Amino acid sequence: MSVHASHIPELDDLIERGSPGRRATTLERMTAFFLDGASRFNDDHVRLFDLVFSRLIGEIETTARTELSRRLAPVGKAPIETVRRLAHDDDIAVAGPLLERVDRLSDADLADIAESKGQAHLLAICARARIAQPVTDVLLRRGDREVVHGVAENRGARLSDEGFCTLVERAKTDGVLAERVLLRSDIPPRLFHALLLTATDAVQRRLIASAMPETRSEVRRALAKVSNEVATSPAPRDYSRARHTIEVLQRAGKLDEASLVDFAQKSQYGETVAALALLCATPIEVVDRLMNAERPDPVLILCKSAGWGWSTAKAVIMVRPDEAQTSSQDLDAIHAEFDRLSPSTAQHVVRFWQVRADDKGRTTGDVPT
Repeated sequence: MSVHASHIPELDDLIERGSPGRRATTLERMTAFFLDGASRFNDDHVRLFDLVFSRLIGEIETTARTELSRRLAPVGKAPIETVRRLAHDDDIAVAGPLLERVDRLSDADLADIAESKGQAHLLAICARARIAQPVTDVLLRRGDREVVHGVAENRGARLSDEGFCTLVERAKTDGVLAERVLLRSDIPPRLFHALLLTATDAVQRRLIASAMPETRSEVRRALAKVSNEVATSPAPRDYSRARHTIEVLQRAGKLDEASLVDFAQKSQYGETVAALALLCATPIEVVDRLMNAERPDPVLILCKSAGWGWSTAKAVIMVRPDEAQTSSQDLDAIHAEFDRLSPSTAQHVVRFWQVRADDKGRTTGDVPT
């Protein structure tokens, strides 16, 4: 099907002398025509429709503009200038469907709208599947509480360091926001640390509750066990030589998962602990206590948080004191437990350990349940 000018009424006559009803009817007919052939139209065809829609939308009622916006929102080849004009409409009923989902709007378009429109427009942008950093910066700077919560909850929203700082500062007096920020996997560790130290016990309890149901009880027990161990265990052994070996490897760019497995398979306990500590960004004293825990759960959590597979976790587990006597049946059970543990839950638990190791005031052995 091709599009010719003969398909389009005399626009000037329609706009100057046509009734609102006639304009709305023409727009509805042209919209149906466009949607019917959108997948087949080339760029010239789309530009022609763009011209027609752009002329008409300035002369029609809000109801007709709202309907056009709703129908164009899911269309990948929606006319760009029409989309821009509708997205900039002061009426959120018109702008909302496009702000929430249409891909034709550029980051510059969205940032401009976020800078110039009201909170309802900003909230609609928060619903997008992907939001770039320049846009989230504006949303966080201008947005009210609902908008800020929307950004924090949107996993497709990319945040700059400045954006995270804004979120953390506002979350210090907003428990719900604190929970949402702490659950983001992309939050910088230093800001996670700072926010968790100010989080209420209720927020910490909800954070634990956010773990996968099948691993929640094990995560809670691991947190409680490790918190007690960090607080009450005797001083760890001297790892100075092992730490030096690992730091040399790191400076040479050779410290990785493979080198960790190599140390473990050679039963080099000190080097295994030092490598695990550096690779997981966890104090070596904490890793030492985790490795000496009664159960291997903490080691599973460390390995899962780093994104390693079962073969690596098994090698590290087997180098633990007295683990050589572990039966194949026990190993199968540990393997199943490792598979059930989600990476995101493991990462949250490791962050708890990191924070509690740094904050002596919080290592009294009590963990929110």
